[in-house]
Amino acid sequence: MTQSHDLVVVGGGPAGYAAALYGAAAGLDVGLVEEHRIGGTCLHVGCIPAKELLETASVLRTVRGASAFGVGTGDAEPTVDLVVSQQRKQGVIDQLVKGLGSLLSGRNVTVYDGTGRLGVDHTVTVQSRSDGGSTLVQADHVILATGSSPRTIGGFEVDGELVVTSDELLSITEVPGRVAVIGGGAIGCEFASMLSDLGSAVTLLEALPEILVGCDADVAKTVRRSFRKRRIDVHTGVSVSGHEPAAGATTVSYGSGADPAAEQVEVDLVVMAVGRWPRGDSAGLVGTRVVVDDRGFIQVDDRLRTGEPGVYAVGDVISTPQLAHVGFAEGMFAVRDLLGESPAPLDPETVPWCIYSHPEVAFAGMTEEAARAAGHEVVVSSHRFAGNGRAMIVGDTEGLVKVVAEVGPDGRAGRILGVHLVGPWVTEQLGQAYLAVNWEATVDDVAAHIQPHPTLSELFGEAVLSLTGRSLHG
Repeated sequence: MTQSHDLVVVGGGPAGYAAALYGAAAGLDVGLVEEHRIGGTCLHVGCIPAKELLETASVLRTVRGASAFGVGTGDAEPTVDLVVSQQRKQGVIDQLVKGLGSLLSGRNVTVYDGTGRLGVDHTVTVQSRSDGGSTLVQADHVILATGSSPRTIGGFEVDGELVVTSDELLSITEVPGRVAVIGGGAIGCEFASMLSDLGSAVTLLEALPEILVGCDADVAKTVRRSFRKRRIDVHTGVSVSGHEPAAGATTVSYGSGADPAAEQVEVDLVVMAVGRWPRGDSAGLVGTRVVVDDRGFIQVDDRLRTGEPGVYAVGDVISTPQLAHVGFAEGMFAVRDLLGESPAPLDPETVPWCIYSHPEVAFAGMTEEAARAAGHEVVVSSHRFAGNGRAMIVGDTEGLVKVVAEVGPDGRAGRILGVHLVGPWVTEQLGQAYLAVNWEATVDDVAAHIQPHPTLSELFGEAVLSLTGRSLHG
């Protein structure tokens, strides 16, 4: 017997469950197919567990510095018990999974536990994970949200012991003594920062000329300088050629130019942080006009429509920023589009980015370099947390806020093109900057608003105010 719905979503990660919940809230009869666990990578082996362990590292770092506040911790060096931290992490995950299940049940979303494969006529065959049986599910519209998997590179086969990806790293119960993190993007920098705070000696290897490519250059330099102070050994412009295990450890070879094995470092663990593969072919697609490109992405237009009428694709499986909150937005967008509400297309250039290393990084909009390359005449204002009262109070003054604005016809700073933050809790400060960029606000618009004092977020207001030509503290 074929089950029928208005909408079937294949994939229960952030993009998929957002589409299901949003569609159900709009009155659609929704079916959701998930082959592993509702919540996907983000909830189980991504955003949530990574940030929980980063918070463990932050607490440890805070305790180590408690004496500066007059808080005694005794003579002993504080220690971390990752078994306890893992239990706490799993408790957070379990609570979120339970809440998500309640939301789906409360909105009468039918959840199919199994692997979904799309065929002709919007028919999804669901192979049960428990008994191997098949169920046919058909709908007027289908949203593909099949996600991504960690990338690996040749010469570094993942064994879960010496070589791991994020999937395995986020379940460790002992702090490794020496670690090589391969990849200096957002994921790699988060892991390098976390492991360093936990007590590992970290070597970070990045093939590109700088870490955090895509971030503003001043932001990336700030993070790299901070890593250097913390004795994280950063090597950029290098490639890795393999590793040689011996006696419970392994030696990683790396280098630049013609000799990719010129240098070596012995470590106890290799962490692969070189991005994620889209799972474009995982949903079958036989007999459909859905196209998967040579990188594994499902091809969509600016309305997230595939080549098969009535079939959309969202989240990590399409070539947009692989961020959970982008997946949320795309899932909701697809529902609005299939309902005929004609939402404005999403702009991947203005989405919010957050990186939870220490120091944290957050930004929205164009970097200074990108704005100039796009032909904009720009003016820039940078203010450092070193002069911010709240940053001094919390004892974390490293970092800056940088605002990139377009020069208007009158020669004054006009529309805000990008805002880039690095420093304490900046992931929680991005909101007003993101709104400024996406509402195309001018510096005059933003400068007119009062910033609370003393706060970390008032530094954004100071940076904008200085662009009006009349600064206060800077």
